[in-house]
Amino acid sequence: MISRSTVLIALGAMLITTQAFAQQRLPTIPPDQYTAEQKQASEEFLAARKVPVFGPFEPMMYSPDVMNLARSMGDYLRFHSSIGNTLSELVILVTSREWSQDYEWSYHYPIALKAGISKSIADAIADGRRPTAMSADEEIVYDFTTELLKNKRVSDATFDRAEQRFGKKGAVDMTAIAGYYGLLAMQLNMARYQSGDGPRLPRFPE
Repeated sequence: MISRSTVLIALGAMLITTQAFAQQRLPTIPPDQYTAEQKQASEEFLAARKVPVFGPFEPMMYSPDVMNLARSMGDYLRFHSSIGNTLSELVILVTSREWSQDYEWSYHYPIALKAGISKSIADAIADGRRPTAMSADEEIVYDFTTELLKNKRVSDATFDRAEQRFGKKGAVDMTAIAGYYGLLAMQLNMARYQSGDGPRLPRFPE
């Protein structure tokens, strides 16, 4: 028979392990501790985004050139892509779900709703279900992004639909948005960046 003390010790060990696993690997660097390169990168970030370094860019500050180049790419992909901000937010939600990235999801979920993605579509993506009642454009973007992320390629039929609707530039931009937010998700997951108090994604069994 297992004693009560043994159970308590085991629970304590589990708690310590969980806390260690949850600890950020790349803590946010205080601005007064920036190197010259980090300070320059942060100033360029502020000039471009009008806010200080935040979110996925905080762990990337350990490599300021990577951070600033990622920010520059994001300036186009998030705000000026050829598929428009509403559909780009749909790509971001699908990508966040694929990487189970809570910070990315919590940040973009309300942005997507405000941009015009319905709550039922966003919630279906969170649950790992194909949304119903999507518009024709949303179906194209959802299918294209889902195939790309899950199959690592896009079928001819899906590509043809995307090209016919959005052109070759649209296909390139959709791929770039999925890749860019996949990069941010990988950085956040690798760093164990804390997600805050926003909506979190359901966890699926391994």
